[in-house]
Amino acid sequence: MVDWQLKAKEEESAYLADLADYLAIPSVRDDSKATKEAPLGPGPKAALEHILSLADRDGFVTKNIDNVVGYIEIGPKDSEEYVALLAHVDVMPAGEGWNTDPFTAVIEDGKVIARGASDDKGPGLAAYYAFKMIRDMNLPLKRRVRLIFGTDEENDWTGMTRYFEVEPAPAFGFSPDAEYPIINGEKGNVQVNVTSEGTNGDKAQLLNFESGLRTNMVPGVARATVAGLTFDQVDDDFSNYLADHPQVSGKVAEDGDEIQLEVIGKQVHGSLPETGENAGTYLANFLDRYEFGGSAAGFLTYLGTWSHDDPTGRQLGVAYKDEVMGALSMNVGIIRFDEENGVFINYNFRYPKGITPDFICEQLAKAMPEWRHKAEIGGHAQVPHYVSPKDPVVKTLLNIYHDQTGLKAYDQVIGGGTYGRLMERGVAFGALFPDSPETMHQVNEFALVDDLVRSMGIYGQAIVELANLPE
Repeated sequence: MVDWQLKAKEEESAYLADLADYLAIPSVRDDSKATKEAPLGPGPKAALEHILSLADRDGFVTKNIDNVVGYIEIGPKDSEEYVALLAHVDVMPAGEGWNTDPFTAVIEDGKVIARGASDDKGPGLAAYYAFKMIRDMNLPLKRRVRLIFGTDEENDWTGMTRYFEVEPAPAFGFSPDAEYPIINGEKGNVQVNVTSEGTNGDKAQLLNFESGLRTNMVPGVARATVAGLTFDQVDDDFSNYLADHPQVSGKVAEDGDEIQLEVIGKQVHGSLPETGENAGTYLANFLDRYEFGGSAAGFLTYLGTWSHDDPTGRQLGVAYKDEVMGALSMNVGIIRFDEENGVFINYNFRYPKGITPDFICEQLAKAMPEWRHKAEIGGHAQVPHYVSPKDPVVKTLLNIYHDQTGLKAYDQVIGGGTYGRLMERGVAFGALFPDSPETMHQVNEFALVDDLVRSMGIYGQAIVELANLPE
């Protein structure tokens, strides 16, 4: 009988050293710097090469596919079926407000603080160290096992799409990129883009408005520049607004005839909009009191009234709840306005079975009919995914989780989307424990060292038992 937690603890120092090097790579997708050799920009390519170089160092079989996806393999070469663990090397933009350098790992108070510590470099490297433990103990595996690393999970999954185009699909597996005890259901995921002209009237004028970095992040900062208003009045109004809304902060400044405003909210993962404070909708909510004209007026009302403080989409007519998969959630992720480029509002919906992307899009187009705007589905839509709790993959992983932690094991559905949904019998499994803080996509992102080391042991046993499941 293997004491997986003891084995994991023995690897802790080496793991943390490798993790620090891995976290130092700013692997944010950047299409503006894409080349033939780095299709998603230099950061994701560098991170993929780094993780594969660790495996080469340790003597594993590796493969890099077009610098957008790669894998590490263990187990018998003659097995037709294989088990897959799907992780990712890319990270979200750091955003503003960090207390430390987001790409320098800091370990304090039992935490690893850096962008990617929790999502998903820390868990992905824990899965890699599970591979090492299995190889070093020479444990028998009936099936091959692949640890596959995508390079743009936070965007449109180009890398993993390429993998499934050129490689045979796994029989089953999991993604170490979510929560324990297990995620056996994921809501659908769709983006809807609302657009309009960027025009103003004769009185107050909205010169520009900008908020949000990614569709799957609740914006933590929003900025706008206005004209045609009295600074003293705006300054007083804004002070009163912030006093009435202490959950956000902000500042206002005068620059000639222009007034610049900034709101600081709380940046969180876009699948959990109810846990954040959307700086963009708050700023629109404040500005909507003034007499703007043209499309600027409609933009501010649509954003600041119809979309503000409503993570279920009730005011836009898309609120829906399924008994098994739960409620729809709505995040306003990217917001832009200027007269040259017009209006762009990106909505990210996590929806249960029973409602469709087309219905959601139609409702956004019909809402606030007095404002001339269009709503179109954008990005890559994903349908809801569900694996029965009776499936041996789910039952096996839950038993391992309970046996190693002593904690209650149960299945659950989330709004977040993981690579697990790419496999018919795929789930997400850790590395966030139920009682641990969730900081994915937030400033000062961190993971608990003990959680990552515990996960190393859990993943080791999971790989062995899944690879040896009866056919």
